[in-house]
Amino acid sequence: MLVGLACALGSSLCYGLGSVLQAIAAADADAAARLDPRLLLRLARSWRYLVGLALDGAGFVLSLVAVRSLPLYVVQAVVASFLAVTAVVGALFLGTRLRTVEWVAVAMVVLGLAMVSISAAPQSARAPDAIVEWLVLAGAVALTLVAFPLARLSGARGAWVLGTVAGLAFGVVAVAARALSSSTARGDVVPSVHVLATAPTSYALLVAALLALTTYATALQRGSVVQATAPLVVGETVLPAVVGLTLLGDHPRPGLGVAATAGFSLAVVAALLLSRFGEVDVPPAQRRGPT
Repeated sequence: MLVGLACALGSSLCYGLGSVLQAIAAADADAAARLDPRLLLRLARSWRYLVGLALDGAGFVLSLVAVRSLPLYVVQAVVASFLAVTAVVGALFLGTRLRTVEWVAVAMVVLGLAMVSISAAPQSARAPDAIVEWLVLAGAVALTLVAFPLARLSGARGAWVLGTVAGLAFGVVAVAARALSSSTARGDVVPSVHVLATAPTSYALLVAALLALTTYATALQRGSVVQATAPLVVGETVLPAVVGLTLLGDHPRPGLGVAATAGFSLAVVAALLLSRFGEVDVPPAQRRGPT
């Protein structure tokens, strides 16, 4: 369980550092008029964006290890704290000014994660029924189909809607990863090639990950960072938590259900207060350099 918590915290750190690098890379990217995966190809010309993606990949692998011994609600609450990491890194290295309420939010994240961690019961990932795996894939495909017409929305409304889709897609990624972790042999980090090739959740993970990256990048171009990131935080934390508790056998320690709920809620609310750090404010001097 301690290894799982360490991996979850490491995942959050990777995501936080990765988002800073991706923000610098995306600062001068051309805006997309519709949902266009080629936006990711344009961003991939920047070494900063590629390093940021590599950190995201490392964070994802660490989260795979974490969900093998921890409930999804714990892992997702920790992952959502990447906004606190981004805020602190931005303040230390990019000169971002944190208001008093945001420093309080960072402290709230720490307190919420402490409560969630204490309440977590050590457990092994339970293999979901086949119908659950197919439902996860169907959810990923359905989100993709509705994302294209929704991407025509502009302004604040478009940012909020696409941020919601991105959050739900990241939630699907987390659920799919949890399902795959139950099929991973003891001592291995990732499932076997046979499992990856035959499990519906493998394809759900790929579809949802691409959708999440594209819709979030597009949402950030439609409105403010807060409008795009706030619904993302809710979607990527609440959806996996509910699925984990209802379908995957997650549960807190006996008698600590209230602490688990309070800690999870505190961490999510604090992340919402820090949602403007979904993309840090990059000074002009930091934007220059080779891409």
